[in-house]
Amino acid sequence: MTTLKKCLLASFALVFVCLSAGRSHAQTLKEFFSNESTPLTYLGVDFSAAKIEGETATAAEIVNKFEPINNVIVTESKKYDIAGTFKRTSVSNFLEAVQKLNEGVNPATIKANGVADLEKGLTAADIDKHVKKYDLHGQKGIGLVFIMDGMSKTNKEAYVYATLIDLSSKKVLLTERFTGKAQGFGFRNYWAYTIYKVLNSIDHGKYKEWKSKAEATAETRVAAVESQASLM
Repeated sequence: MTTLKKCLLASFALVFVCLSAGRSHAQTLKEFFSNESTPLTYLGVDFSAAKIEGETATAAEIVNKFEPINNVIVTESKKYDIAGTFKRTSVSNFLEAVQKLNEGVNPATIKANGVADLEKGLTAADIDKHVKKYDLHGQKGIGLVFIMDGMSKTNKEAYVYATLIDLSSKKVLLTERFTGKAQGFGFRNYWAYTIYKVLNSIDHGKYKEWKSKAEATAETRVAAVESQASLM
């Protein structure tokens, strides 16, 4: 085989891999939004990167409430209707990865000095890096996690990244920061309510917006890869 032929075959192989990868990634999110039978796995509320201000509970007490918050969201599924919000008939739960990170939170670092300390917060790039920490035990498909950024008792609200990830690669497919109002009696109910409000925001408009953007973006990505292939 001549050197020229080897180069041409190598180039063709590279184009094929890029094209396949482009289609695979682009259609994953598109498939999720266009096909309601596509499974969804709920991973829980991740508090491991969060800061909280204005809360009178001790840092140790705060950390001990992370698991009860996650439990109530799963057990009271009619109120915290993740399946309905994401247009699924049912949702699988796999909280082990998030629970492991939550258990490792250092109470000495959880509290912020004031609202100003919460203003910077996490970025989308931070979320990309953060989800790589998840030990998903070979889970497949698409996962949903709420990554808690900040909790302000002063403002009576929390700042949360609703995030969809490809479980196989731990690649973030979609992430957006929401503000959820806090309400309720007791630490658990007060802060769990912020997830209820985030789900309400997704259900009443944001899901439809995401679906439209995912479909448009998917087509653009595939077209871009195909255009590159045609130039080689």
